[in-house]
Amino acid sequence: MKDFPSFDDIRQAAQRIKPHVHRTPILTCESLDRISGCKLFFKPENLQKVGAFKFRGATNAVFSLSDKEAAQGVATHSSGNHAAALALAASRRGTKAHIIMPQNAPAIKKSAVLGYGAEITFCEPTLKAREDGLNAVVEKTGAVIIHPYNDPLVIAGQGTAALELIEDVPDLDAVIAPVGGGGLMSGTALAISALAPRVRIIGAEPSGADDACRSLQAGRIIPSQNPTTIADGLLTSLGSLTFPILHKHLERIVTVSEQAIISAMRQIWERMKLVIEPSSAVPLAAIQEGQWKQQNIRIGVILSGGNVNLDELPWVK
Repeated sequence: MKDFPSFDDIRQAAQRIKPHVHRTPILTCESLDRISGCKLFFKPENLQKVGAFKFRGATNAVFSLSDKEAAQGVATHSSGNHAAALALAASRRGTKAHIIMPQNAPAIKKSAVLGYGAEITFCEPTLKAREDGLNAVVEKTGAVIIHPYNDPLVIAGQGTAALELIEDVPDLDAVIAPVGGGGLMSGTALAISALAPRVRIIGAEPSGADDACRSLQAGRIIPSQNPTTIADGLLTSLGSLTFPILHKHLERIVTVSEQAIISAMRQIWERMKLVIEPSSAVPLAAIQEGQWKQQNIRIGVILSGGNVNLDELPWVK
C-alpha cells in the first residue's frame, strides 16, 4: 500500500475484514426525521464488535501483516476504543497485543482490553509517557505499531463503513460523521468521493474540541490543546495522513455545543433504543443545532460507537 490510502485500498479492506466484522445495518427513525427536517439513514457502528467502528481499521491492519510480522505482535498506546479493537483483532489473528494505557484510564476500558487477551503496560497520563512506554515495548518485543488513526491500513478499514452505507443507500444527498483524529472521517471521505462524488461530505466536531475545524480553515494542522467536551472520543488532533484527506474532500466541519450533543444522544437512546456514546451523537447534533440546518434532504449518519459508562450518563444529575 502507498503512504496515502485510496479507494482501492478500502475495497481490499472490505474483503479482508469481511470474515471478522459485522456488516452493521441501516436504521431509520421517523420521529428523528420530523425533528431534524431531513430523512436520516443511520449506520450504527455501536453494534460493531468491541462496540465501535475502530474494529474495522484494527482488523484490516492486523490481517495485512505478514506471518513474520504478526509473530512479533502488535502494539499501540490508547485508553479508548482502539485499544479494545486492536486487542480483539490480534486475538483473532493469533498474536499478542501490547497496549500502553494511562493509569487513570476507566476501569471498564481496562477490563475490556484484558478480556480480549492483550497485555497492558500502565503509564503516567501524559503523551510523552505513553510514547516512551510504547517505544520501550516495541524495542523489547519487536511488535508492529498500529496507530489509532494516522495509518493507511487503519484509514482504509474505517472507510468500509461508508462503503457499506453507500451500497445500501445509494441515493443520499450528504454523509456526516464525527471528527477526532480523522481516521473514520478520512475513510468516509475517500469512499464517498469515489463511489458517489455528488454526495456532500460533512464532518461534525464539538465546539470545545474544534481543532479540526480550525485546522481546515487555516490550511494547516492546529494541535488540540486542552479540549473540553463530553465527547471523549474526539479529543485527538488530526494527523499527517488524515489532515490532507479531509482538507481535500470535506465540504465543511460543523461544530456543536455540549448541550446539543447531550440532547442528540438522549434522543437516539429514547427514540431508537440504541446505546451510543457522546461522540456518536455529534453528527445528529450538527444536523439539529442550526449551524448546518438542512431541509428535506437524505443524510447518511455514521454512529461511531456505543461504549459509555452507564454510571455516568450525562442527563443524570
